Amino acid sequence: MDQPHRAPSPAAVAPEHGIAIIGTGFSGLCMAWALRRAGREDFVLLERAHEVGGTWRDNHYPGAACDVPSHLYSLSFAPKSDWSRVYPAQPELLAYLREVADRFDLRRFIRFGHEVLGADYDEHAQLWRLTTAGGPMTARVLVAGNGPLAEPRAADLPGLARFAGAQFHSATWDHAVPLAGKRVAVIGTGASAVQFVPEIVDGVAQLDLYQRTPNWILPRPDRAYGTLAKWSLRHVPGLRTLYRAGIYWRNEGRVLGFVVHPALMRLPQRKCEKFLAAQVADPVLRDKLTPRYAVGCKRVLISNDWYAALQRPNLELVTTPIREVTRDAIVDADGRVRPTDVLIHATGFYATENPIAARIRGRGGVSLAQTWQDGEQAYLGTLVHGFPNLMLVIGPNTGLGHNSMVFMIETQVAYIARLLELMQRERASTLEVHEPVQRAFNEALQLKLSDSVWATGCKSWYQHRSGKITTLWPGFTFDFWRRTRAFDEGDYALQRLSARGG
Repeated sequence: MDQPHRAPSPAAVAPEHGIAIIGTGFSGLCMAWALRRAGREDFVLLERAHEVGGTWRDNHYPGAACDVPSHLYSLSFAPKSDWSRVYPAQPELLAYLREVADRFDLRRFIRFGHEVLGADYDEHAQLWRLTTAGGPMTARVLVAGNGPLAEPRAADLPGLARFAGAQFHSATWDHAVPLAGKRVAVIGTGASAVQFVPEIVDGVAQLDLYQRTPNWILPRPDRAYGTLAKWSLRHVPGLRTLYRAGIYWRNEGRVLGFVVHPALMRLPQRKCEKFLAAQVADPVLRDKLTPRYAVGCKRVLISNDWYAALQRPNLELVTTPIREVTRDAIVDADGRVRPTDVLIHATGFYATENPIAARIRGRGGVSLAQTWQDGEQAYLGTLVHGFPNLMLVIGPNTGLGHNSMVFMIETQVAYIARLLELMQRERASTLEVHEPVQRAFNEALQLKLSDSVWATGCKSWYQHRSGKITTLWPGFTFDFWRRTRAFDEGDYALQRLSARGG
């Protein structure tokens, strides 16, 4: 094996923290656990809110739930035998993450109210200088565990600023705003709308649902776990592990249609079409709800009550584009005015061009946003050339359309842990991926993505505005696991600590 390149190092300055971790969702807590397991306590978790939980703390809209089975959407080192149901709801997931923080004594490492406002790499001192809402600090290594679905993206509509009614994003749901008897407009029909619209439609006077593109919907095979099932999963040796593995491998097989042979997606498409036909008798409405793209090109959603909600007498599905927002109404492109009391943005997140990328500045003061202006890229979704000692969790091209992101998080955290071990073993003050290594990896990645179902013509949040698919991993998750375990030390440039270094 090639030896890692070691350059002479200027005098490294001892930082306040060995490692700073951004965020306390699945990624941040998993990273903190891995460090503690390795015997390290020279780290800090920086959390902008005042509780752990990440996306499951922030997304508390009615009906919020996960679309991955609970026994797989959980950390392998923190198993839970008594999940209440197959698909966990937001309160149970938040409670689980709180329990993880308490069980592994991670709260003492957390600095709540410490949103990262800026992160600048100091080339001379070989550390990261962080500006946070709680004050400045320094760290040798910065781990960004904030996730790609952390910054809500509101609709950009003409006249929106003059709207006098209440408005909020689904990810910042305002439970103080009464909806009963109100005329509510929902912008967007994606994953969050599919969950909350059925929950609120019966209580409002009128719900105008503005759809740009319909989604393929599959039934949600949800059910509650009974007492016997919970007892068995807790007490029968190996049953919980076997059950979790079964869910994993069943989901893993779906990648064959997404990447290996997209023609296989005709099977789930027929299932979606049959579900739609069985649920919606009106041919006009059914046509409006039929996507014109292949199943899987955009995120496939699961719901048992979405189609029923769309047929409520007080709900109107609007497919005409919005022309403008007035003080108390929304006007569509045909000039029709629909009075509105409350406006809810169900318009997703900055999955690409995340605002935090402008705050992280590497060598020469160049930001991630500048580096990624033509589309995000990293090496194994983790390292970015030009940003020494920056490590990303759920970085570019690590997202999934078929399996659990928690598996990817644990795999990536284990990879970061090995990189940190390499730094310790070599007494290195910096670690950075070589640019040719990163470039070759991403060229191969994009070539594989070009043959995937995600490249069949639709527009989605999987893509950067340049058209490049920057969020998804084009293959089996076990292949990502294999790639991160068998890394070549020669792929990285290391600088040794000087005598002054710490």
